[in-house]
Amino acid sequence: MYGKPVQKACCIAFVSISLISCQETDVPENQIINTLTGKVATYEELSAGTATIFSTSKFAYDTEAPWVKDNLYSRFLEGDLLYDDRRVPDMNDFNMGGLGPVYAGFSCGSCHNNAGATASTLWSEGGSGSNGFSSCLIYITRKDGGYMRNYGRVLHDQTAIYGVKPEGKLKVTYTYEKGYFPDGEEYELATPHYTITEWYADSLKPEDLVISVRTPLRHVGMGQMMALDHLQLERLAAQSNYPEYGISGRLNYISERGVMGIGVSGRKAQHQDLTVELGFSSDLGVTNDRYPEEVCQGQEQYNQLYTHNQHGIQISTEDMEAVDLYMHCLGVPARRNVDDPEVKRGEEAFYAAKCHLCHTPTLHTRTSRVTLLNGTDLPWLSGQIIHPYSDYLLHDMGPELNDAYVSGLAAGYEWRTTPLWGIGLLDAVNGHTQMMHDGRARNFIEAIMWHGGEGAVSREIFRKMEKKDRDALVKFLQSL
Repeated sequence: MYGKPVQKACCIAFVSISLISCQETDVPENQIINTLTGKVATYEELSAGTATIFSTSKFAYDTEAPWVKDNLYSRFLEGDLLYDDRRVPDMNDFNMGGLGPVYAGFSCGSCHNNAGATASTLWSEGGSGSNGFSSCLIYITRKDGGYMRNYGRVLHDQTAIYGVKPEGKLKVTYTYEKGYFPDGEEYELATPHYTITEWYADSLKPEDLVISVRTPLRHVGMGQMMALDHLQLERLAAQSNYPEYGISGRLNYISERGVMGIGVSGRKAQHQDLTVELGFSSDLGVTNDRYPEEVCQGQEQYNQLYTHNQHGIQISTEDMEAVDLYMHCLGVPARRNVDDPEVKRGEEAFYAAKCHLCHTPTLHTRTSRVTLLNGTDLPWLSGQIIHPYSDYLLHDMGPELNDAYVSGLAAGYEWRTTPLWGIGLLDAVNGHTQMMHDGRARNFIEAIMWHGGEGAVSREIFRKMEKKDRDALVKFLQSL
């Protein structure tokens, strides 16, 4: 097994005792004592109510919520191992098998190191990685929306079975454009250009091909996202209309398991759940009860080279629920430096730039219990005040970010508002600050300046700010 290093256990123990829930003290409900300071945590600090943790280490995204104890903690650790440990091609009586025949990552944690967003190889290797994963998903379709005969929705650029080839390799080049703030400070935006090489079978002319590259989302606040009050989201969608700023968000309605519902998960809110089953199937090539066929079944090379070596269901529903439970039970890092004058100034600038109209600071989780994919209830996620800094709605982000890839109701230019909680710890957890759906933004300034469409008003207000206010706004984002 390739579990986390021993020092994580020390980190878990340290963080776990740094919070005392209100039920153990005379502190009012929904407040938490930070035993590191002996004070009640402030409203601003409590990112996720009683699931808030106080950590700034590389495990800030990868630590259990304070209420994860006893048997729940044992199941959390089980899911953590299944999430992180590297899978291999099938071996008899080995429960970490099933990888491939083709795959995009060798474990959940390969692309979501420490439950964060592993740096992709787009910048470091100019496309598909050479060391077993690329930490990105490569979506491909025809211009007419149809799939290619020998490919599915995702191009698998790695392979796990001898004799089976990767479906293709991604290459990316960038063009750079300098911009200037009114005070003369320079910034630079990098526009990616994608091509596919080394197709294993038929290929498409570039003019007939749509490529959308997605770098990993951070798995921060996944449980709270799944517990969101959908009535509140519907009210937000109905009220999220600010014609004076050109802003109007909407929900993505998705049919999954034969049920139509609100999508909240994914870059385009294209899923109703955390996609554990889909991830094992599509990203790792691991068959399960929901997706029992190999991801490359039907391909010419599969039919020729792999039919003699089928292993049936390669991960159980119980194991997948352990991963689902792990993701739901992760704590959310508390906000930091909330009393810092520059952070307060940056928060004022955040509101002045109208960022809050999409990056909604405060939402609520529903009063009913959250149920996992195999029936386990998690009542601790219910009835919480949370601060995700997202409305989870789709917004038009302009032609520059149009990937021409439709997901449910979401057009190519529409993207779900990215939750910002924990964003200031991305560098501490994963060693980079690549942002936006394809990692094109290398820092907060670039991420803001890529906002077009409904985000253009915020971009322009930010662009015209004095440097001290721009710097303060970045400082505020780093505090989240």
